[in-house]
Amino acid sequence: MRLSVLDQSTVVSGRSPAESIRESLLLARHCEALGYHRYWLAEHHNSDAVAGAAPEVLMAAIAATTRRIRVGSAGIMLPHYAALKVAEQFRVLEAIAPGRIDMGLGRAPGSDGLTAHALNPNTAVAAEHFPALVRDLLAWVAGEKLVEGHPFRDIRAQPAGPTVPEAWILGSSDYGAQVAAHFGLPYCFAHFITDGRGAAEAIALYRDSYRPSARHPEPYAAVCVWALAAESEAEAERLYGSRALWHLARDRGVFVPTPSPEEAAAHDWTEAERQRAAKRRARALVGTGAQVAARLDALAGELGVAEVAVLSTAHDPAARRHSYRLLAEACGLRAEQVALAAE
Repeated sequence: MRLSVLDQSTVVSGRSPAESIRESLLLARHCEALGYHRYWLAEHHNSDAVAGAAPEVLMAAIAATTRRIRVGSAGIMLPHYAALKVAEQFRVLEAIAPGRIDMGLGRAPGSDGLTAHALNPNTAVAAEHFPALVRDLLAWVAGEKLVEGHPFRDIRAQPAGPTVPEAWILGSSDYGAQVAAHFGLPYCFAHFITDGRGAAEAIALYRDSYRPSARHPEPYAAVCVWALAAESEAEAERLYGSRALWHLARDRGVFVPTPSPEEAAAHDWTEAERQRAAKRRARALVGTGAQVAARLDALAGELGVAEVAVLSTAHDPAARRHSYRLLAEACGLRAEQVALAAE
């Protein structure tokens, strides 16, 4: 099982969103040294909870300051943008880190409807033509001509180069699975968004309808989960309190910075809140490194996926880095013989 990372540049109480971006740069180098396979950046807009609004910019900084780990988007919300511009961005990224760039694509807005409209007044229409956008983007980023009769057929995305970013389709429903299968692309299901609901069905649909491509003759499925590890179960539970309290606000449609464990412990929980939190906790991957690694392995086996990307959030950036270290060790990743980021 390959182990990778998804980073949302989570905003936490008491620190600025700008600090979250800088923490992502540190975490990427840390996870590379631990032996993780990929480092993916999410895209969200107009959110007090997440600072990662421009994954392509953050990718460039990470690609330039790492040397082995693959760096990617998870994903670029394609309906917001012109396919040619995205192709140009990823051709530049590929020039920065040849053979290490992943171009993960999604259809969801990554924001509220008004913000999506501000990003692109034609987002809703573009979303309906998502497969055509993907088709054009794949051709442009690979240096190929667009389909016969296309008005932009003779346009080239620069800079040209000998390598091509690896394209992925990301999603939390059957739709993305079908698009990935149609184009013969790897597919990642966002387990952390649905709490696993629909994962098995989407991945099975992807495999059953897969059309082999030159680069990917066989289907390749991955899953992205939220997980958190600590030295002891008690410490993991303490850290998880931040996530539990954050979810209470999210369930009301309010996206706030992740609170501290102390703020979570001080919260006056109602009985209804405790019951909702208990149901979510029962599904959460939280515990010691060995416990979480065992559940990740079991989930990968259950879904038949070759790779798991882990999203970990913690108020303390050192606790988050340590969580990734514990998982890497428990999963048997081979750490590089370089100094790891200070914890």
